[in-house]
Amino acid sequence: MNTLQLSLLLLGASVLAVIAFRRLNLPPLLGYLFVGTVIGPHALNLMANADGAAHLAEFGVVFLMFSIGLEFSLAKLYAMKRIVFGLGCLQVVVTLASTAVLCLFFDLPWQGGVALGGVLAMSSTAVLTKLLTERMELDSKHGREIIGVLLFQDLAVVPLLILIPSFGQSPEKMAMTLAVAALKAFVVLSLVLYVGQRLVRRWFYIVARGKSAELFMLNVLLITLALAYLTEVAGLSLALGAFVAGMLISETEYRYQVEEDIKPFRDVLMGLFFVTIGMLLDMSLVLANLALVLAVLAGLLLLKFVIAGGLSRLLGSPPGTAIRTGLWLCAGGEFGFVLLADIKRFDFVPSLVAQVVLAALVLSMLLAPLIVHYSDRIALRFASSEWLLRSMELTTIFAQAMGTEKHAIICGFGRSGQTLARFMAQEQVSHVALDLDPERVREAAAAGESVVFGDASRRETLVAAGVMRASVLIVTFADARAAERVLHLVHELKPDMPVVVRTYDDADMERLRAAGAAEVVPESLEASMMLASHALVLIGVPINRVLRRVREMRAGRYQLLRGFFHGQSDREEDVHDTEAQRLHSVMLNAGAYAIGHTLAEIGCGELDVVVSAVRRRNIRALEPSDELRFQQGDVVVLLGRPDGLAVVEERLLKG
Repeated sequence: MNTLQLSLLLLGASVLAVIAFRRLNLPPLLGYLFVGTVIGPHALNLMANADGAAHLAEFGVVFLMFSIGLEFSLAKLYAMKRIVFGLGCLQVVVTLASTAVLCLFFDLPWQGGVALGGVLAMSSTAVLTKLLTERMELDSKHGREIIGVLLFQDLAVVPLLILIPSFGQSPEKMAMTLAVAALKAFVVLSLVLYVGQRLVRRWFYIVARGKSAELFMLNVLLITLALAYLTEVAGLSLALGAFVAGMLISETEYRYQVEEDIKPFRDVLMGLFFVTIGMLLDMSLVLANLALVLAVLAGLLLLKFVIAGGLSRLLGSPPGTAIRTGLWLCAGGEFGFVLLADIKRFDFVPSLVAQVVLAALVLSMLLAPLIVHYSDRIALRFASSEWLLRSMELTTIFAQAMGTEKHAIICGFGRSGQTLARFMAQEQVSHVALDLDPERVREAAAAGESVVFGDASRRETLVAAGVMRASVLIVTFADARAAERVLHLVHELKPDMPVVVRTYDDADMERLRAAGAAEVVPESLEASMMLASHALVLIGVPINRVLRRVREMRAGRYQLLRGFFHGQSDREEDVHDTEAQRLHSVMLNAGAYAIGHTLAEIGCGELDVVVSAVRRRNIRALEPSDELRFQQGDVVVLLGRPDGLAVVEERLLKG
């Protein structure tokens, strides 16, 4: 098979597998592993030149370590030093030691035990960070612990990649090799970090002045691969040089641009790397030893849960937080595959053991989202203090909302939520804000803000916040999936509650409206309209015309903002806007013609007038159907031009 055929095979199989795994809501990484398993030597054996793909895949590890270096921040590390170098360090060290002891018990060499300990100690940074973000738990107690441990695991990969290859030597020679490697690493890192900081910033400034995307991208590749080559020549690993390159760039203002530019290379090459890992998996051997694979899987999950959860509890975390931390971190991670590739290369453990561990890692990553999903229920079931903490949290929310009536519930107290709360306060509208960032809640509450710690996507939290008495609920965080969960709960608890949802753009508008949102406000659209309106006014377009354009744009997007109720004060402002659509309310008192007739029988459409809402016994129905039959006491909200409104009002009242 030539290079082109090999590339087409890998690309085609990877595309199909990733599409399938994304449809199943599974990590793409597992799709790449599946492709490697199918086309590898233990299955269809479609790749005769697997060595070439493996050499290319090494660059995937290089760019992955470069990305980790970009995320590395001394300030962030210092802020989380107790978690990173306390819980994170202990979790890795204890897992290494425990695995080494278990391997000695089963007559495996200690070198293989330590190496396997490094493999099992890793958890998936990509999967867990994504889940924390989706569940809005990044700022929770267990979320901070998980991020701290993941950060140390990422850092620990660098010394492990240097340490594992030295295990094949005698103890004396290995000690000498490690000492020399440590000295080389110290010298290289000192020179690079001390001299490189200034050089990289200055060099990137020169390159950026060229204003060429191709030049910028070439420069990033040059620095990454040059430093990787430098550390390899020094007898260290390619990954260490890539990590240092990322660290250097992370301290410059070009970090975010570099991160975006490098992402396609990293993802494609990492995908190829995981394909080569999948090629190592012998499914016939795994199926023949399925009981052993399941036993190792259970042991892996239990061991990591006990170590991570136990250490979290030992360091002072509440039982519920410790249980959640242990459950989130008990599965394997992508760096485990990186280290396992080195173990296979140097034959530190028998082939059967490597196959069983590889299969257990894959299965654990498949189970990770399921374990996370049930982590709260497990914590509530086995941590008695968790019920007390949850009840105290709900009591605090209830106490804040107890004296309120027809109030607003603000879900999320970030910048948007705080601005909204100020508007509410100015209009003397009572409100309760819910947020999951304990530091933000503490500071804002101390300053007198009406905000409490609580998860808006929980039924009991909304009940405690007085959802049954509230007049409106606003979701201020731009997360469509989380907003859908809130909408589902509100629909169950109080179906007629209007909910306003914020989103980044209009891609999710229809989905959120279908889920029950009264209005969806796309952030990007509003920003664009404000930019356009300011620009038009500055170049001389009359303010009335600009405001009319903005209203027309909003009318096409927002149901509730179509038109406006006209008053005495509007006459002077709208001298040139007499044909603009406006809203008009008509009360159907006793004797009105429309009572008992349907909306279709009134015939508003022919006059370009729309019945945008009907208010009946304080319940407002938006965009009612033609089959709606009017009743006495209904308030009919009409949208149209003045002449059409007058005719329709006449029809409603007198026929």
